[in-house]
Amino acid sequence: MPSRKQRRRREKERRHEYEVLYVDEEGRELDPAEVETETQAAKESRRREADGDGRQRPARQPGKRGGGGGTPLRVVPPPSWRRVLRRGAIFAPFMFLTLWLLGKGHLTSTAIVLETIWLLALFVPFSYAIDRMMYRRYLKQTGGAPPARQPRA
Repeated sequence: MPSRKQRRRREKERRHEYEVLYVDEEGRELDPAEVETETQAAKESRRREADGDGRQRPARQPGKRGGGGGTPLRVVPPPSWRRVLRRGAIFAPFMFLTLWLLGKGHLTSTAIVLETIWLLALFVPFSYAIDRMMYRRYLKQTGGAPPARQPRA
């Protein structure tokens, strides 16, 4: 037996049911099967008219898309310690400021600096691990292979 919550949801779905209705230029109702899909060129010309600037925009290439969402995948660069250390240098003042504001009466300035260093020691390797995970996920989605390692001389 459905619960009260399930019954209310079902009643709400019935109240809010709707049908998709297509009408042609002459005002006749059309079945969804009769409706033709617009061509890509017609969509682009309508988009140009809506923008009003008349500029030509490059058409999207169908092979450049990511998953099923329809938006192109963002290129994820391979992880690097240099980028992670730069990110740590950017976040260090924010960490220091946060600790200084939160520990005003409880921590000395030396303790705040030591806590900031401790947070950075946790943040930097964790950030590298996240970058590595995101890069591997990107390679898996695109079907690409990781770049070959160069032998150290």
